[in-house]
Amino acid sequence: MVTPLVVDLDGTLIRTDLLYQSLFSFIKERPLQLLAPFFWLAKGKSHLKTELANRVSIDVSVLPYEPAVIALIEGEKAKQRPVILATASHKIYADQIAEHLNLFDRVIATDGSHNISSHAKRDVLVEEFGHGGFDYAGNSHADVPVWESAGKAYLVNPERGVEKRAMKKGNVERVIKSSSNQFALWLKALRPHQWMKNLLIFVPLLAAHDLFNSSALLLGLLGFVFFSLCASSVYLLNDLLDLEDDRHHPKKRNRMLASGTLSIKTGTIAIPLLLLVPFAGSMWLMPWRFSLVLGIYYVATLAYSLVLKKVTAADIIVLSLLYTIRILAGVYACSLTPTFWMLAFSMFIFLSLALVKRYSELRDARVHGNNEKAKGRGYYPDDLEMISSLGAASGYLSVMVLALYIQDNATVAMYRQPQIIWAACPVLLFWITRLWLLTNRGEMHADPVIYAVTDKISILSGLIFGIIFWLAL
Repeated sequence: MVTPLVVDLDGTLIRTDLLYQSLFSFIKERPLQLLAPFFWLAKGKSHLKTELANRVSIDVSVLPYEPAVIALIEGEKAKQRPVILATASHKIYADQIAEHLNLFDRVIATDGSHNISSHAKRDVLVEEFGHGGFDYAGNSHADVPVWESAGKAYLVNPERGVEKRAMKKGNVERVIKSSSNQFALWLKALRPHQWMKNLLIFVPLLAAHDLFNSSALLLGLLGFVFFSLCASSVYLLNDLLDLEDDRHHPKKRNRMLASGTLSIKTGTIAIPLLLLVPFAGSMWLMPWRFSLVLGIYYVATLAYSLVLKKVTAADIIVLSLLYTIRILAGVYACSLTPTFWMLAFSMFIFLSLALVKRYSELRDARVHGNNEKAKGRGYYPDDLEMISSLGAASGYLSVMVLALYIQDNATVAMYRQPQIIWAACPVLLFWITRLWLLTNRGEMHADPVIYAVTDKISILSGLIFGIIFWLAL
């Protein structure tokens, strides 16, 4: 009898974990039933997996399969060797994957009464093939008991400490590792380039001409750090909730969690840790209003990720408000007073930028031949013209707010030559017009804020804008 090759699924055949993925998909699809999985888990892991598998569908065609494992299986199949998929994931998903790949002779998986993991998986395999009567490919600590009873062990991207434990048996045939710098990968997953958005916290200090106030500047820096860590936590959560949608997206499929470059488990652990520092730090070191705004920001992003992202028009309004919230955070971090003009200007300019973001996503989808409703969004590619009109109009309204600001009595009192600020209006008009022309041509970065701080002409426009206000002082 030919010794079969038994292959694990989560973390081995695929660079993800279907239990975590189905759990986050369930939360995204049914946020009001958030507590249901806890009740299911109380009845056992197999019951939890069954309930999730019956409610959450997963597109197995876009899962991040491990190429080296696929190649291993194909090589063994060419030798007429039987290959078995044995997994702790639910049988519904395992059968779909086996059918999609057409590489397995049989599937052994969790069902409503048995959780096929660790010792339970070992017992099933030993009962059928005998001790040492099968080879096994896995990746986690739960696989160590299976390797101890296997003929040969294949280690695929083993978790920390797993390789050392597995080597004790002396039956390791091969170790498959995807070379990667974990620190660099985590840094990329946290999206530090997005932290530039949090520089908006310093806008109130600039507007109040108080940027060189050392105590206020220190509070602003702390606010920047706390908002950045909170935002990274939000990005990770958003990526976990959007795994399925991101894998269908031509660019987002390469994100760290969607591509399986980083594990869902560690991402899940990192989210609360990234939240702990900013909230504990802000309550200890910052004015209470800043902590309140930080909490509002997190709740708003959570509501956006779970519900509002799919609601037409509400999504772009919330996106624009999230920018404005950063400015409010700067106001309260430095104990300043929010002004009508600052909030009105930020509302319209950021609404325009939010519409740029949505337009770019839809246009990108249409270029790739997708004329259906955007996955996870409330828009169709046919909405592009309307979105473009709304975005340009919103941008021009911000110019009108700037013009009206010049005539305000407080402005006249703050600047020696407020009439000079009129020169800022055509600069802003130029920038907004160019922004939307590039967006319509498909030359816009998916994130307009990143574009604003990296595009040379945008940087030059910003410098001229600042010089004009400086000359008016």
